[in-house]
Order: sequence, then C-alpha cells, then structure tokens
Amino acid sequence: MSALEAIIPHLKALHIGFLAVWIAGLAALPAMLARHDRAITPADYTRIRQATHYGFTWLATPAAVLTVATGTSLIFLREVFTGWMFAKLVCVAALVTLHAWIGHTIVAVAETEGRHEPPGPLLPTLALCGIVLCVLSLVLAKPRLEELPMPDWLLQPLGRELPFDVPSP
Repeated sequence: MSALEAIIPHLKALHIGFLAVWIAGLAALPAMLARHDRAITPADYTRIRQATHYGFTWLATPAAVLTVATGTSLIFLREVFTGWMFAKLVCVAALVTLHAWIGHTIVAVAETEGRHEPPGPLLPTLALCGIVLCVLSLVLAKPRLEELPMPDWLLQPLGRELPFDVPSP
C-alpha cells in the first residue's frame, strides 16, 4: 500500500466532516436570515447580522472550500471517473450556487439601505434537502449512469500530462 493510498480513509473522514459543517451552515443561515427584523432592538439586530456574516465567512465558506478540495483529491486518488461521480459534481455545483445565493442575501440584508426583507427559510431549506438527498443516493447507490449519453472526454482520461509529478501506485 502506497503512502497516498494510506491517507484515503483520512481524506474521506475529513471530506465528510467538512461537508457536514458546510451543510449545517447552509441549513442554519437561512433560518438566521429570517430573524433579521429591524423591529427588534438595534443590539439584537446587530448581533444577528454579525452572527450570519461571521457564520458565512468563517464557518460555511471555509468548510465549502475544504470539502471541494478534499473531494477533488479523492476523485484523483481513487480515479473515480464514472457517470455517478459526474452527476454528483452537478449536485456539488448546485450546493455552490445555493451557497453563493445565501451569501448574496446576507450582504443584501446587511448593506442595502431601507427595508430589505430576507426570503423565508423554507425554499432554501427544501432546496438543500433535495440536493443532499440526491448526493446521498448517488454516493450510496453508485448507479450505473454510463448508458446516459455523455461525451467520451468525460468518461475516460485523455492521457495528457498534469503540470506536476503524480506518484504512481
């Protein structure tokens, strides 16, 4: 067993841990945004606004970056170039889009003059649950999606050199 193969279980554990933090942040932030009500005391409003801002910038975003980084390294270490993995990457892109929308909403609530009503937490929470269920079903079932029409360059390595040395097993 090579040194790179030995770290795969540790990378998987890190990937799952970072993903759990990211998903928890994406679940909590819309609920926190719903608490942005200018009718409450200014101190409470400031506390909620700062909590959403810091939760997004210091917790959810770093967890998202580390989730994608560990997941990408696992794809290349395990050489998982299959249809279900590409479908999972589409789900990851949807998570990133939801993450960006929540971040945009946090900025809009904090920096827009006048009344800016944040959206209710139901829609982003339902979207998050749908994406997470899709990811879980793809990862756990690993369905054979090779029958779906996909370009060949997505399904097999092209034999091109990477800009750095890759140790071989």
